[in-house]
Amino acid sequence: MDNLFFRLSKSKFRSSFKLKEKDIEYIDNKGMGVIKRHAKELIIKNLSSKIIINDGKQTPMKGHPVFIAQHATATCCRMCLYKWHKINLDKQLNEFEIQYIVDVIIKWIDNQYKAYKRKEIK
Repeated sequence: MDNLFFRLSKSKFRSSFKLKEKDIEYIDNKGMGVIKRHAKELIIKNLSSKIIINDGKQTPMKGHPVFIAQHATATCCRMCLYKWHKINLDKQLNEFEIQYIVDVIIKWIDNQYKAYKRKEIK
């Protein structure tokens, strides 16, 4: 995953996403376990199907830390999953792929959360 995060950091678009204070508060209130559950539910609901009619438009740009993370990690649509993660477009996602996507999202959120807390304490 380190190579992926390095490549994402070189993208002006992907690296522009950051968790905001309201996202941090949401994580504080819900806990990372709930965030992880939300991530899995959202991936299953919005990305796991073989055919997605609104691909490229199914992930909002704000409103939940997972949505922000999806754009930052290129896990927001099937086209981005193919381009950045080499997950084929024309198939149903399997459990391994779903878990990989969730792991990428949670790692990004955790990194952002820790960085925010370090700044807050200083």
